[in-house]
Amino acid sequence: MNVSNALIMLAGILGGLTFFLFGMSTMSGGLEQMAGGSLERTMKKVTANDLSGFALGTGITIAIQSSSAMTVMLVGLVNSGIMGFADTYGMIMGSHVGTTLTAWITTLGGIQGKGSVVLTLLKPSTFAPILAFVGIAIRMFSKNEKKRNMGIIFIGFAILMSGMSMMSDAVSSAKDNPAFVKMLTAFKSPAVALLASTIFTGIIQSSAATVVIVQSLALTGTISYQVAIPLIIGANIGTCMTALLSCIGTNKDAKRVVAMHIYTNAIGGVVCVIIMYIVMAFNPTLMADNMVGVVGVAIVHSLFNILNTIAFIPFKKPLLRLCEKTVRKDETRTHTVFLDERIFNNTPLAISECRRLANEMAELARKSIIDALGLLNDYDENVAKEIEETEKIVDKYEDRLGTYLVIISKSNISEYDSHYIARLIHGIGDFERISDHALNLRDTALEIKNKKITFSSEAIEEISVITGAIKEILALTFESFLRDDADIASHVEPLEQVIDSLKSQLKSRHVDRLQKGECTTQMGFVLSDLLTNYERVSDHCSNLAVFTIQLNTPYLNSHKYLNKVKTMDNPDFANDYNKYNTKYSLE
Repeated sequence: MNVSNALIMLAGILGGLTFFLFGMSTMSGGLEQMAGGSLERTMKKVTANDLSGFALGTGITIAIQSSSAMTVMLVGLVNSGIMGFADTYGMIMGSHVGTTLTAWITTLGGIQGKGSVVLTLLKPSTFAPILAFVGIAIRMFSKNEKKRNMGIIFIGFAILMSGMSMMSDAVSSAKDNPAFVKMLTAFKSPAVALLASTIFTGIIQSSAATVVIVQSLALTGTISYQVAIPLIIGANIGTCMTALLSCIGTNKDAKRVVAMHIYTNAIGGVVCVIIMYIVMAFNPTLMADNMVGVVGVAIVHSLFNILNTIAFIPFKKPLLRLCEKTVRKDETRTHTVFLDERIFNNTPLAISECRRLANEMAELARKSIIDALGLLNDYDENVAKEIEETEKIVDKYEDRLGTYLVIISKSNISEYDSHYIARLIHGIGDFERISDHALNLRDTALEIKNKKITFSSEAIEEISVITGAIKEILALTFESFLRDDADIASHVEPLEQVIDSLKSQLKSRHVDRLQKGECTTQMGFVLSDLLTNYERVSDHCSNLAVFTIQLNTPYLNSHKYLNKVKTMDNPDFANDYNKYNTKYSLE
């Protein structure tokens, strides 16, 4: 093989590999966008059972066509505290099996036959351009986001298959060249082939690409099972490099997930190569003289992963203990758990997790404000300290979650996702302010206790009325936010107007009692602080409700919306207002 031919072959292989990896990445991205955050929600539901976790891991890996991406996703979820280390066992084993589909898809490149329409259509050179054309047409003319993602999948698959064809063509041109055959026989030792494949796959970080290259070599009819088997096994071990890099900076449980991924592939691979040497000792020519085909590569790849998974079933507990001993116990974790940046590559998953954290933040803010209202009548030092600690945690949520949402908003997301992120950004700001007002109410309750302030029976009744209204508006607001329920949210604004009216009435009545000498100025300051916080809490509830109502509209504009609905000419608003005005009447 002269230098020119070698360079041409190398260029063809590198070009085909580039197309293959880009196509795989594009197709995986489209599949992840279609699946959305439902992947992560399903993970958390089924991973407690190894069998269902295995099935889910297999299914997701088949969908995204990357066991490495699957493992990186698990590392992020475990590092975020969403999943436990032991819960990932079934999914990791499933990912090993799921990744074998790629080899079966690429066997289409080896289809031979002339004159048959079916065989012609099944060849990548025929259907890849058609898929690419359909995909780009969908992207250009469809406005439906799911259909547009389907277009991305078609385009990615077409590029992937084109890359496979380029590599096959480049290698097939050299199949009769003695120098090329000599290069292949350099891997006569299974151990050498295993090491070379592991290193190569670790560099390109794609076992699928390595297996496809082996299939391209198989098309030449010059590669034996003795060479192909260790190359395929090495691809499985080398793909662990991606997960290994992803665990840098994570907690110990996340590192254990990677350790499990490495151990299952490495131990299985070493055992398989040992078995090969034993077989070769008894029959040296059995594997050396039998050439492997494209389908044979796919079969070897599938058998290794399936048998390896079955072999580890009795050894789950020892495997988990090995991972725990390899990576020692984690340091104490803080109360607040946040998203891991490793799942940002899956935008729907990241948005789903941001929503989960926003819900956690909402629950913290709600509990804090309800606890603060309780302190006004019965001050408890432990509850007061808990409100202060919660306020600090909520501040962290706003800071970190806000940062995550801004990062996600800069990625390539749909119009609806952009709208949803904007709503979350507005929402977490309101939750943080509600938590601040809980702390203010705590301070007001402490002042009442320390100064031994006692309101008149009439004032106590009036405060209980507006407190009841505040509790109801909080319940409506948080329920509508957690459920994305615009109908529930529509009742918030009329109640907010009633609370504004109650505040004015309470202030007016206090002035009357002050003039009659039935109240003091000091009580007036405390009452003013109390009512101010009540009013602002109800204002934030109004903001949250409006953004929930506008979730399915093309814009978020609370002032424009409120100016439109805050009128008695609106029958729904008028009915709700009259109902709440009667329910929370001071008369």
